[in-house]
Amino acid sequence: MRKRLFAAVLACLLVLSGVAFAGVQDFELVNATGVDIYEVYVSSVKTNSWEEDILGVDVLEDGDSVMINFTGHEGCKWDLMVKDSDGNSLTWENLNLCDISVVTLHWDGSKAWADLE
Repeated sequence: MRKRLFAAVLACLLVLSGVAFAGVQDFELVNATGVDIYEVYVSSVKTNSWEEDILGVDVLEDGDSVMINFTGHEGCKWDLMVKDSDGNSLTWENLNLCDISVVTLHWDGSKAWADLE
């Protein structure tokens, strides 16, 4: 009986520890801009500079998505910037990533917007 109880408690702790490591700010970024995205930056609104390019050498092609995961970061308000192959950038500021799980980016050639879920 004790072995079963111990195994059940251990299983619960493992599940809960996995949840604790997931960032509450994690979100899926969907590219519906019509162009490929070559760079993605996400920085806290408290910071005056952009963090490193999340994509690195990868490209987020039009119609694709990527999961952006946070570890050890605090705060809910974040800015997002994306760049195309020519270095043209689009920026969204003050996104509450604690309340958002999907950010779908759009661009019609003159205006950019994001659908937030």
